[in-house]
Amino acid sequence: MDHFNYKGGILHAEDVPVPEIAASVGTPFYAYSTATLTRHFGLFTEALAGMDHLICYAVKANSNLAVLKHLGDLGAGMDVVSGGEYARARAAGVPGDRIVFSGVGKTRAEMRMALEGGIRQFNLESEPEMLALSEVATAMGVTAPVTLRVNPDVDARTHAKIATGKSDNKFGIPISRARMAYAETAARPGLEIVGIDVHIGSQLTDLDPFRQAYSKLADLTRQLRADGHTIRRLDLGGGLGIPYERSNTAPPLPIEYGQVIRETVGDLGCEIEIEPGRLIAGNAGIMVSQVIYVKQGGERKFLIVDSAMNDLVRPSMYEAHHDIVPVIEPAPGAEQEPYDIVGPVCETGDTFARGRSLPVLAAGDLVAFRSAGAYGAVMASEYNSRPLITEVLVKDDQFAVIRARPTYEEMLARDTIPSWL
Repeated sequence: MDHFNYKGGILHAEDVPVPEIAASVGTPFYAYSTATLTRHFGLFTEALAGMDHLICYAVKANSNLAVLKHLGDLGAGMDVVSGGEYARARAAGVPGDRIVFSGVGKTRAEMRMALEGGIRQFNLESEPEMLALSEVATAMGVTAPVTLRVNPDVDARTHAKIATGKSDNKFGIPISRARMAYAETAARPGLEIVGIDVHIGSQLTDLDPFRQAYSKLADLTRQLRADGHTIRRLDLGGGLGIPYERSNTAPPLPIEYGQVIRETVGDLGCEIEIEPGRLIAGNAGIMVSQVIYVKQGGERKFLIVDSAMNDLVRPSMYEAHHDIVPVIEPAPGAEQEPYDIVGPVCETGDTFARGRSLPVLAAGDLVAFRSAGAYGAVMASEYNSRPLITEVLVKDDQFAVIRARPTYEEMLARDTIPSWL
């Protein structure tokens, strides 16, 4: 469910007509719904009700400060994977004791940054990283709370580029080596073991891989406790999918995901941490574009819009589907045509959809890309020297620009020509 619906024949973001936003900020732009963010965070709160838990929003899904501030005010923790994301979480007012630092390549500078600013835990992904953190923490005279991310060798049954739990992925320590790794960690100064971490992938539409991974995690918890380790937290990662295609069967609900958690690890007496990102932010955002031209090719009709792969890269990178709808609601039974929907970037890969049936559209019409709130703006670039597009946050009948589109002058000012040129 989201809060982008037709009212009086016009697509609205909550109670704001989308054309009103377009007239104010220009196109293309991202619009996020406060109500949808709130609702989706609440679904996870309900799913884990009665369990000691912390929902750590995955900042990489959408890192705008306004989004982070809103979720932090709801009680969310943050899962960060870089020093920049850590800085964003802190700038949004999230305290360090609600921030979890994940990622396979934490630098010593990032470790120091988090230890100085406050951190709930580091999710360590390798023995070399563990040794580096031990040295940094010891040199600072502090103790770093840690979990080790174990790779359970479970097929997440998702796109190969967002699967993280197989033995041939770069993430985590093989579960077969976990007990040895925990023994090594316990022997190092400056580190305090607080739990175990696992994350098997993103956009999962089946609960069985979660069940397999969490069952293995439960067995490992018992083994590690028998070895004398204190395991009081289980970081179960994120990855629950969203319905990008409304015509498809909906993925499992958070309440069903919560039941899997209860059945697999609920009897261990551990605090549960989860790291949802896509399900909280994905359907909370749309990208709105304007049609520039309608071009008849040899056998295909092209809808050329003013957004491009640099603004929303998921279709080019993952062959991802986004529902695309006209902002002005078509009449019932309106004629439809198949379009290839493409952007202006000089790449054949700058294609959002092929043969997509849409009502007849013309230059100047607005279209909305649904489910664009996660992994949209955060993955954008200025390829072809195209400015990053405006981001807007909507609440009820009002909206605010939360990231402005830079001018060409602002883009150029970031470059420096050496004096000898």
